[in-house]
Amino acid sequence: MSLLTSEKQRDLGLLFLRVGIGVMFVLAHGFPKLMGGPDTWARVGSAMPYFGASTFALFGALTVPKLFGFMAMASELLGGILLVVGKWVRPASAFMLFTMGVATTMHLRVGDSLGKTSHSIEAGIVFLALLLLGGGKYALDARRR
Repeated sequence: MSLLTSEKQRDLGLLFLRVGIGVMFVLAHGFPKLMGGPDTWARVGSAMPYFGASTFALFGALTVPKLFGFMAMASELLGGILLVVGKWVRPASAFMLFTMGVATTMHLRVGDSLGKTSHSIEAGIVFLALLLLGGGKYALDARRR
């Protein structure tokens, strides 16, 4: 009999996956976009014309790209935090999967190589897996069940 059962291995694997990808998205993606402010959000949100969204102003200085860039930042920052603590893992993964889908589409539309596009594709695969599997036994979501 092994020290770790397959169920324990699965839950430990999900814990490491959630915490690892969550911390990286907070520190390497969400937080830098937060600190970059509206100019960074506008640059990130500049992918939206590829989806048919124009760049008109919504409320004064708030433009469609700034709004969508802000939403991408919030998805990466708050989604990463939620993954780390294991709260609302599936909804957070869904938002992050959508964000990676937008990033992948933007990279492909501007003609970036597969090497440049691969990060958003790989992260999207991770978020799809977390969306399907949930956070596991060592997540706050599991405690309320």
